[in-house]
Order: sequence, then C-alpha cells, then structure tokens
Amino acid sequence: MTQSIFELPGPERNSVVGSLLDFGREPLEFLTRCGREYGEIVPMYLGLKPACLLTKPDYIEQVLKERNLFIKSRGLRALKSLLGEGLLSSEGESWLHQRRLLQPVFHQKRIASYGDVMVTYTEQMLENWQDGETRDVHQDMMRLTLNIVMQTIFNRDLSNGEAQDVAHALDVAMDWFESKRKQNFIFLEWFPIPENIRYKNAIQQMDRTIYQMINQRRASGENPGDLLSMLMEARDEADGSQMSDRQLRDEIATLMLAGHETTSNTLTGVWVLLSRYPDVRSKLLAELQQVLGERSPSIADIPKLPYTEMVIKEAMRIFPPVFMMAREATQDCEIGGYEVPSGCMLMMSQWVMHRHPRHFEDSEVFRPERWANDLEKNLPRGVYFPFGDGPRICIGKSFALMEAVLLLATIAQKFELILVPDHPIVPQASITLRPAYGIKVVLKKIH
Repeated sequence: MTQSIFELPGPERNSVVGSLLDFGREPLEFLTRCGREYGEIVPMYLGLKPACLLTKPDYIEQVLKERNLFIKSRGLRALKSLLGEGLLSSEGESWLHQRRLLQPVFHQKRIASYGDVMVTYTEQMLENWQDGETRDVHQDMMRLTLNIVMQTIFNRDLSNGEAQDVAHALDVAMDWFESKRKQNFIFLEWFPIPENIRYKNAIQQMDRTIYQMINQRRASGENPGDLLSMLMEARDEADGSQMSDRQLRDEIATLMLAGHETTSNTLTGVWVLLSRYPDVRSKLLAELQQVLGERSPSIADIPKLPYTEMVIKEAMRIFPPVFMMAREATQDCEIGGYEVPSGCMLMMSQWVMHRHPRHFEDSEVFRPERWANDLEKNLPRGVYFPFGDGPRICIGKSFALMEAVLLLATIAQKFELILVPDHPIVPQASITLRPAYGIKVVLKKIH
C-alpha cells in the first residue's frame, strides 16, 4: 500500500499555522535546514495548505516535466494582476499557444542582433562612473538591464519618465509579493489596504506606458525589428491568429520583469563574489585581456570567453536569480511511490539544490573552474536549474546568458568593484533573489 508523504519526517508543525512562520521569516534558512535534516520529500503545512520540499533530482525533474499535472502555485497566480496571461503565469492550452507564438521571437539568430545594444548601453553607464566613487551596484545593474530590455522591446531609449514608471511598478510589485508571501497570500490585492492600493496604482501606470507604445506602433505601421514588432507579427501556424493588445501587454510585462530582474541580480551576485575572490577576478581579467585586448566585446567573442561564462554559471549557483519554484498538484498523484494529495504545493529550491554538498564539493566556495569539462551536462537534471527546466524552461535563457557575459566583460575590463566593508549583504527571497539593502561598492578604475 502506498504511503502518504505526510508519514515522512518533516519540520514540527506549530499549531494551525504549520511551518508558515518559519518559512515567512527566514525562507532560505528554513528551506536549507529542511533540505539537510530530512529526506528527499519533506512534508509540511504552510498555514492550512499541504506542501512539501523536494530534494531528489528525479522528483524535481518529474514535477517540472509534467506541466498539466503540476501547475504554477498560488503565489505566482497572485501575480496575474501584474503579468496577466503572460508565459510565466498562464497554464494549459493558453500557455502552449503563447509559447508557440513566442518561440521564433527568441531564436538564437534573432537575439544575437541585440548584443551591440547591450554593450553600447553598458559603455554609456560606465561613462558616468568615477574612480573612487561609492555606488549601489544593484541599483546600477537594475537600471542598466531595464534600459536594455526596453530598447530591445520598443526600439526606443526609455531612460526618461516612461522607464521610471516601469521601474517603479516592478519595484512595487516585488515589495508587494514579498509582503504577501509572508502572509501566505491570504490577503489578495482587492483588499483596500495601502500596499494593495500602491500596487494597483503602479500597475495602472505601467499599463499606460505599454498600451501607449502598442497604439503608437499600430498607428505608425513601422517595423524596426524590435521584440514588439516580432510579437505583433507572430502568427499561429494552425489558425493564423495574432496576439490581441491585451496578450501583447501581458507578454511585454512578463518580458520586462523576467528580462531585467534576473540578469541584474545575477550580475550583482557576480560583483559580490569577485570582490571576495580576487584570484577569480585575476583569471577573469587575464582571459578578457587575452581575447579582447582593449576593445569592447561582441557576441562573436562569447565562444572565446569560457571562463567568463563559468563565472556567470557559478554566480547563479551560489546566488540563484530565483530561489525557489513551486507547483500545485491538480489531482491526487504519486511521487517516488508516495501519495501526494490534490492541491499540495511542491517546492523545488534552487537555493537548496545549488548549494547542497551532496552535489557540489565545497558548495559554499566560489569556484568557476568546477564548470569545466561540461559539468552542467553531466549533472543529473534537477540539480542545477537557474532557468527552470522541462517544457516551461525560461524562453529567454539564451538572451539572459548572452547579456550577462557581455555586460560582465564590458564592465570588468574597466573597473574593479570593491565591497564597502560592513555593508550588510542580505539575500531577500521575493519573486527573485535580490539584495535586501542593495550592494555598496567603491569603484576602482583600471588604467
């Protein structure tokens, strides 16, 4: 007879709230402890909600592969007011239809054309950096990656009020999501409390910007080859249908969130780690000097910069841009021979898996060399998954990796970033993993 997952050992339940308080207060610490102290399926209750943490790669792969049996969790569904029916939040046939429409937009050859945009914007940012200056590099990376994603979507430099509206909306959304996560998404956004009103107003402001861009493009009939044009031209192979303005809005909002937040957080983690590991920084600079000399990088250089790419992979291991993915079982099912009830939330944590000593020797140490000899391909699926996995793997993975390598190469050539002593570096587990208090660095110009 099959056992229930709730017969397995897990954290002690604290009255009716279960493990909700522990998970809400210190999610990274709580999940790490569960992953180290218990088995491959760790049952718990978050409030009245049954949940479990999966730490066996096979189980993680199974859940991420079966997209109809395991759907996005209640937490991500709470973001539908921001993302609508975009790729990140839609399900079933709606998701499949949109994925098919969007797949050609992210073809390798198409995104390659954005390499020059990425380097140009980075060099413009560096012109404003001064030797000896103290800066919040997380804010700088957020601004830079947002400007890049806005340029690639709209073919316009939106470093004015429009970009500020979008940046503000996304920041408010992150704060709102973090607040709701701590409450286990019990109070939804319709309840008229100040943080919900602020969230609603920010989305309306962002929508005005997006719809204005769509309307302007439709009126002009232009096709500058940006992502908006590609999205507007995309046709369903089966019925020839195109995206409505609402669908365009949802995909653009999703691209703006996913397309800048994760890359900026990855690069912020890189600067923290390079400052702590000067030997890694020296090897990185040696490769950049050998391949580039004094010139700027281009997409053609990426295959010649293997160590630079390893630095990015290792930074995403130690500071994964997303700390956890969650799915909800749509019906009673089995994982590893154990019964999982319908409605159970299945948690798969990149933070836990990427740092687990079972899979990575000296797992707390920043060692890019570990990615040599195709380590990523040799690891079991479900061990290292910064972009997710299965049919819903991030569609922008190639775009993000290209951007991260080009931005790192462009900046590291010209500046060393030295962490300000005693500035608290505290990872905040929201939709993404971002520094709670920013990252203060002193700039040292490389002559």
